[in-house]
Amino acid sequence: MDVLVLMGSSSDFEVMQHALPFFDQFGLQARVTVASAHRTPQRVHDEVLAAEQAGASVIICAAGMAAHLAGVVAGISNLPVIGVPLASGALDGLDALLSTVQMPAGIPVATVGVGKAGARNSAILCARMIGPHRPAVAKALAEYRLGMNAKVAAAADEVEALVAQRGNKV
Repeated sequence: MDVLVLMGSSSDFEVMQHALPFFDQFGLQARVTVASAHRTPQRVHDEVLAAEQAGASVIICAAGMAAHLAGVVAGISNLPVIGVPLASGALDGLDALLSTVQMPAGIPVATVGVGKAGARNSAILCARMIGPHRPAVAKALAEYRLGMNAKVAAAADEVEALVAQRGNKV
């Protein structure tokens, strides 16, 4: 196992499923499960210890509202922890973002954006953390970046062609 993905609730999978294709693309093995920092703290502890014993390199924690999961995990493990704040409750994810990013000194959590983009970026960040130690992951990440570059270049060509059709200079 390369990555443990913990979600505070099964409803979080609606967002976190967007990370799965990136694990596949980068050749990373991920265990995805539910463990609540508040409702099942022993399960959180057991999952983290099992992931460490299985050789995981990174732990991703996705949670909304109070979003204590990433901080609790960072307090248990020396592995890098990536927090994915999820939109829920009255503050639509702002509470989760602040809870995830505002950690006390000595207990870092790498925090990505709220929601689907955060889920995707958490998987990409895993690849960036693991890639320097695994050439196949580094190669897949480089190919992914080339693909993004090609999409932007194609979009630029399309926009420039549309502007040219209007008779305006680019």
